[in-house]
Amino acid sequence: MERLSDNTRFVLADIEEVRNNLLPLTFTRPVAMLLVGCMSMIDRWRKLLPAGAEITVSTQNYLQEKFGLPVSENAVIISAHYVADEALANAVATLPRGCELVDQSGNTIAVYPSDDKSVKERVTYSGSDLLSLTRLTDLFTLNGEIIKRDIPLLTRDMERAEISPSNRVVGNPEDVFIEKGAVVECASLNTLSGPIFISAGAEVMEGSMLRGPLYIGHSTNINMGSKIYGETTIGPHCKIGGEVNNVVITGYTNKAHDGFLGNAVVGEWCNLGAGCNASNLKNDYTEIKQWNYPARRFVRTGLIHCGLVMGDHSKAGINTMFNTATVIGVGVNIHGTGFPRNFIASFSDGSAAGFTEVPISKFLTTARKVMARRDVELTEIDIRLFEHLHAITDTYR
Repeated sequence: MERLSDNTRFVLADIEEVRNNLLPLTFTRPVAMLLVGCMSMIDRWRKLLPAGAEITVSTQNYLQEKFGLPVSENAVIISAHYVADEALANAVATLPRGCELVDQSGNTIAVYPSDDKSVKERVTYSGSDLLSLTRLTDLFTLNGEIIKRDIPLLTRDMERAEISPSNRVVGNPEDVFIEKGAVVECASLNTLSGPIFISAGAEVMEGSMLRGPLYIGHSTNINMGSKIYGETTIGPHCKIGGEVNNVVITGYTNKAHDGFLGNAVVGEWCNLGAGCNASNLKNDYTEIKQWNYPARRFVRTGLIHCGLVMGDHSKAGINTMFNTATVIGVGVNIHGTGFPRNFIASFSDGSAAGFTEVPISKFLTTARKVMARRDVELTEIDIRLFEHLHAITDTYR
């Protein structure tokens, strides 16, 4: 069969069932743009597929304008929820035309249709251990392993800074990679459970205690006296303080003050006010249920530790308390005393006493102000995206 040519294109495609299970995070981004480990799903493929390969996404129509039009001619279609590594990328990059690569359960990993769009042969992948994101909890339960895989890939051609003698390293100093341009002083850096990566432009302030595996993104501040446990990813342009344990924070988000956040996933442009605390364990230690958008009910997670999931542009006022496994949509504003309910639909404003709908005009005004503080523009494309989400919110209540 025909092998891949030099001009072969790759498309990371949302699988609808998976995409729906990953709401509310995928309300505002394709699966390919989810951050886990040290990079987004698409950036990992970009590093591992042949240099210069054209890689794009296929997603919901209302997201396609922002995240790029897919290519269809002479393209290998990859299921976007599979986490790339060298063995998987090599299997995809050498997939013969007319073949479909499937996992051990028969699910499609990638397909390279022949000219007549047919598939003539199915090949079962037998390489490295496959990791995939099929439900919300996968983002934090798999995050530590993905960080360990990503750091060697991320740092191949990167300049390492010297570790300041004001820091205390517990474990192998070689497992602390501070990119040149980061500032880390008077911190405790523990690598006994995994490596630590700190990006250029980031600052880890004095008194902070960090444990690996850990990724800290570009221009993120870790405030004084922070306690950052392992298996945590903090994206770019964040301000983080207090106690954080096994969390994925996508970027441009503030949790700058004391308070606990564990086994959680937080989107972009979120804010958790001073003293916010989110439970990740029930008092009776029983299995946790979490809201599932396609099922429209709370479903079993198989976990006893599961914390907050918060969609983009959501905010919580000071001393907000969240019950175990609370799921919050996009553009939510929470304030007041007491525990709000465990599922809050997008574009809602209120407290434990009840919620009202946020008008799209009010949401856009706030979003524009918040983004301008980081010199980021709310574009016309963004506005159309949020207007669409606002119009369909009742479908997901």
